[in-house]
Formats: sequence, C-alpha cells, structure tokens
Amino acid sequence: MLTSTIELLETAHRNAYAIGAFNIYNLEGVKAVINAAEALQSPAMLQLHPSALSYGKSPLVALCLEAAKSSLVPISVHLDHSTSEKDIQAALAAGIKSIMADGSPMEYEKNLVFTREMTKLSHENGAVVEAEIGRISGTEDGLTVAEYEAKMTDPQQAKEFVKATKVDTLAVTIGNVHGKYRSEPKLDFNRLAAIRRLIDIPLVLHGASGLPESMISKSIQLGVCKFNVNTEVREAYLEVLKSTNSLSSPDLLDVMEKSIAAMQSVVADKLQLFGSCGKAWLHKVSPNGMLAFK
Repeated sequence: MLTSTIELLETAHRNAYAIGAFNIYNLEGVKAVINAAEALQSPAMLQLHPSALSYGKSPLVALCLEAAKSSLVPISVHLDHSTSEKDIQAALAAGIKSIMADGSPMEYEKNLVFTREMTKLSHENGAVVEAEIGRISGTEDGLTVAEYEAKMTDPQQAKEFVKATKVDTLAVTIGNVHGKYRSEPKLDFNRLAAIRRLIDIPLVLHGASGLPESMISKSIQLGVCKFNVNTEVREAYLEVLKSTNSLSSPDLLDVMEKSIAAMQSVVADKLQLFGSCGKAWLHKVSPNGMLAFK
C-alpha cells in the first residue's frame, strides 16, 4: 500500500518505533525491501538518491511506486539528499510525494532560502519535505565530507529553520556519519533531547548503518522516527556479485535471487532493530482502502 511519509513517521513517533528508509537502485533492491517488510508486517520506505534517479529516471520511479502500491504493507517512496531544484522537479513530475531538499552543504542562509523554496514547490505538488541542518560527515554515493567540515545541529537554529521553511521533517546531525563508522559511534543525545524539546515535527537520523542497538533505542526514545540505511544493504549486494567471479558460467537469475536474499536479510535485521515489525496495522487507512497522502 502506497502511503505518505508523514503518516508513516507520525504514527511511528506516537507508538515509539522508527521507520527504516532504504536506498535502492534496481529491481533487486526494491524486492528485498518489500519482501522483508511484508514478511515482518512492517512499514518501510524506498529511497532514491539523486544518482539513482539520474541513472534509472522515471522508469525506476514507476517501479518503486508500483511496488509500493502492490505491497501488502505501508510503503512510501522518497527522493533522498537532493541539492538540485531540477532533480526535485523531475521527481515530483514522476509522481514522488516525498522529497529531501538538502541544502546542508550550503551556508545556513542559503540552506534556508533553498529549503524554503523547495518546500513551497513540493507542497504545491502534494509532497512532504525533509530537510537537513548541520552537516553529516562520511561518504555516500561518491559524496565525501571531510570530518572537519561536519557540523552538529544547533537546537535553537533548528527551531528557527523549521519555522522559516515550514518543512515536514528534519534530519539532524548529532555525531552520526554516512557510510562506515571508522571508530566507535558517539552520538550527542543531550543535543538530540534539546532539539526534540524545541521541535515537534518528526526527526530523522542518517547514517544508521553500524549504529548499535542501544543507540538506536535511545534515539527513538528522544524522538527519531526515521533511520536511513544504505551502506550495509549495498555491501550485501556487492558481496554476492563478487562471489560469482569464481563461477565459470553463473546463471543471471540465480545471481539476482541470491542478491535479493542477501539484501533482504540486512533489511529484515534493520526493521527488527527499529521496532517496526508487526506494526503495519497501526497505519491509518482512508475510506477507499488506501493509505492516505497528506
């Protein structure tokens, strides 16, 4: 069932669990997420990074939307980390109703202006908007941010930013990183608690790959209701592809099935970690039987 991101997150927040948002690039990734979510009766999100959108264009978006509509559990489709108005317009035109307008690489004032404009555009097209304030370090899809450039989210600035831009959800930086953690993760939970006291919209934490259960649970307690996962799912897919190199004539469909199973296992582990398993029934169904958009 295709649903709205805001419905997923608000329901998760009320019931003290979080939604897993998984970056996908192809049919195998889509099937891995949907299969895991259906098997565990969990809501989930399919995310497209702008690089994946550029590669797959509208056919990939159509695949995600159709898979969400056909799913037996609530699924939303989301454009992740977009710094381009052109990409956002393309995603909206293709039918995506959930957008991350990511102005975090910009100076604060430029971020505010970009996010405000993209939020207005998205809202006019019936889409919800995630923004980011602070700068997450690490590597994702070819984008590297040096550690020294990473900036923690300032709680008071976040409050002002949300009020000025009218975004629907906010990704925060509290020590989380994209990609692998090179040392033991250290999250600033006091900062997260301060942000939660000042902001009542759903909070998002990027860089969930590698975070231990204790930190996931504490983040949920302090208001995080969406975790982004990419690295571990991609690694599972690539390991299957690497393993086929030793085979003289691997069957392509067999490789695809193995890659789905490998990614599905990672997704399932994350859904259990986020506490969303068995929670599909909690999500509000409209009179026509569909999960309603905002």
